[in-house]
Amino acid sequence: MSNLEKWENIIKEKRKQTNFKDYLKEIVSWYPFAFYKKWSLITNFPYSNRINEKIITPIEFDDNRDNLLNKWLNYDLNKSFFLNFQKLFISIPWYNLFSFNTENAQYADNVYNSKNTYLSNWVIHNCENVFYSFYIKENCSNIFNSFMVWDNCDNIYNSSWVIKSYNIFYSRNILNCSNIWFSSNLTWCTECLFCDNLENIKYCIKNKQYTKEEFIEEKKKILNNKNEFHKYYLKVNFNWKWPFSKNTDGIFLPLCENIESWYYSYNVHSWKNIILTWSKEWNTDFFDVFWWWSPTWNRYYGCCYVWTYSEDLFLCHSIDYSKNLYYCYYLTNCSYCIWCVWLKNKSYCILNNQYTKEEWYELADKIFAQMDRTEILGDFFPWELNPFYFNDTIAYLLDNTFTKEEIIADWYMWRDEEILVDIPEWVEVLNIDDLDIVNYDKSILEKVIKDQKWNYYRIVKIEYDFLKKHNLPLPEIHWLDRIKLWFKF
Repeated sequence: MSNLEKWENIIKEKRKQTNFKDYLKEIVSWYPFAFYKKWSLITNFPYSNRINEKIITPIEFDDNRDNLLNKWLNYDLNKSFFLNFQKLFISIPWYNLFSFNTENAQYADNVYNSKNTYLSNWVIHNCENVFYSFYIKENCSNIFNSFMVWDNCDNIYNSSWVIKSYNIFYSRNILNCSNIWFSSNLTWCTECLFCDNLENIKYCIKNKQYTKEEFIEEKKKILNNKNEFHKYYLKVNFNWKWPFSKNTDGIFLPLCENIESWYYSYNVHSWKNIILTWSKEWNTDFFDVFWWWSPTWNRYYGCCYVWTYSEDLFLCHSIDYSKNLYYCYYLTNCSYCIWCVWLKNKSYCILNNQYTKEEWYELADKIFAQMDRTEILGDFFPWELNPFYFNDTIAYLLDNTFTKEEIIADWYMWRDEEILVDIPEWVEVLNIDDLDIVNYDKSILEKVIKDQKWNYYRIVKIEYDFLKKHNLPLPEIHWLDRIKLWFKF
């Protein structure tokens, strides 16, 4: 066994022992879902001394990416491992939000080939009119307050995990369906209300079959009671265990086996602590992984956001087309790198400094030996590097039992102030309790709504048009709280 394999095995064993709550706090807290105003830009990085104070556009950043080797640092064996990296991490300006080939996406992150995206994250490939939503992809349009809507969907409101469907409202886990309200776990169904676990059914209410005429009459009565829509949604069955999976512990895992502590994953085998992960083949040996997709590759240990054809990754964040990386952040097509940031097409680098293969192995052995002596080998990036408010990350959306006191005690950041990223100044504010959420007009576009928790939000034109077209009430809670409902299990 080589020295490198020895250190890898220590990391592997440590990650296999992580409990789920520690995994959330340590790794998933590195993925935010919030937006802030920072200088003249919208970003998901709040003000802090944990990243470079300069925020730039993605175009500026990419134009400068080939020069990042000029930011290199020599590794100082007299300093701790994480202090070595912190200096490099802070020295590099960060882009505010990422979008590519988009139109009207100033208030959205990770948007590709789509338009009219607002306060949303991960909108991919020919999507249009996506508001307050997360992970919408492949020819979807008119998606509001929804999560994981894929593959030619249209008119989706307050729903999650919807595939090849249209006119879906306040529902969950819907495949090849249409005209569905307040329902869950439906396949090839149409015209259903308050239904659960049905297949190839139409004209159903609470799983009871009606004639078409009876159904239309009952549906009209139910949908006239708009003040109750939010309460109806809170009663929808939020859980689904896929019938083709076995020996699993978690929520929604199609075609999987031997999984412990997972949420929303697909076609994986023998993993622990995984969220939003999927593959085309049965991938193996993944522990403490958040947000991953790749057709065939294997072996991730303690990683946050990995994308496509990467393998043998240890304690990394945001990696693409790479292998054999250790403690790296945003690398593309790289291999055998340690504590590098934003490199592209590089190998045998440490702290963005280029080494020969022989030099790299020698220094890597010293670094990992130092970490092992101080018992931090296998730990993820520490609190002092995390630049996000913990209560605005996916970790907190999944588990809001974390208290401010325990998070602050571990030196993570916590947001107390309201998010006002899209709220104009000097606009009239209306309390939601004083507002008729059913009978409203265009004047609402010129006002701001304050919900019962004193959070502020607004209605914008495309959203207003959708609500009116489908005869929907105004949302009663802040857009971030609507997002949190997707993660209620």
